[in-house]
Amino acid sequence: MRVIVTGGAGFIASHIATAHLARGDEVLVVDNLSAGRREHVPVGADFAELDITDLPAMSELWQRFRPEVVSHHAAQIDVRKSVADPAYDAHVNILGSLNVIKNCLEAGTAKLIFASTGGAIYGEPEQLPATEDSPVRPMSLYGVAKYAAEQYLAAYGRLEGLNYTILRYGNVYGPGQRTDGEAGVVAIFAGLMLEGRQPTIFGRGDKTRDYVYVGDVVEANLAAIERGAGGIYNIGTGVQTTDQQVFEEVARAAGYDGEPLYADERKGEVRHIALDCDRAHRELNWRAETQFADGIAQTVAYVRDGDTELL
Repeated sequence: MRVIVTGGAGFIASHIATAHLARGDEVLVVDNLSAGRREHVPVGADFAELDITDLPAMSELWQRFRPEVVSHHAAQIDVRKSVADPAYDAHVNILGSLNVIKNCLEAGTAKLIFASTGGAIYGEPEQLPATEDSPVRPMSLYGVAKYAAEQYLAAYGRLEGLNYTILRYGNVYGPGQRTDGEAGVVAIFAGLMLEGRQPTIFGRGDKTRDYVYVGDVVEANLAAIERGAGGIYNIGTGVQTTDQQVFEEVARAAGYDGEPLYADERKGEVRHIALDCDRAHRELNWRAETQFADGIAQTVAYVRDGDTELL
């Protein structure tokens, strides 16, 4: 198949692009390199340095390549930045996604897979783990924008017959995650610890997240090519892991014997989240397989080796 992967020079989507190449697909990576790295575009993939908010350039590219599948991962992903600059967040995550949708319809794309957020879209759920039917009450503008894009997808599905699948990710971690980014606490902790520096935990260490390994996320995306038409799926483990547990597991893998710093919690971040993924198991035949300790060990090994090789 011909596949476009937006954001394919970034952490998650570069793994997805690699997996499509391994299937024998023809892959075009679209990324503006604002956060992605050119060297993470897998060998064998074509590359277009392009911003998804540039509609004329997007239209020309889509018409020329005629993708059968589009995996849309390009996004502004920093929760704090969304709170500080909601207009920019909406420009990228809403208007950029609309550009992708529009071009998929005009190019006759058979399937659009959209990377959404399970970590930010539900806010503070009354019951955990949250299901796809839990109330949507985001505490950050990032979550608002992602949900708006989901609603546009649903509307275009009703109006134009757009075939899409929405994947709501937990906190994705693994090899390829940047140690100098604003998101990705596992890689950030690993980078600091391996340099002998003291990581900071924002809060008391009792906030919880649902950590899902990037290799498992890739498998969910591949499953969504043929399954899950018009569906929304949580992609996580259903397990709450505290910030303190993350620190301790990364420290164990990195051989770090120091203590963390503690700072005030940050505005817009939820305190507790975990995702019920039974629907993904039933309808996509998917389940997260990687144990947290194993995923952490692989991530730390990647950081220790100097960010040289992905999966």
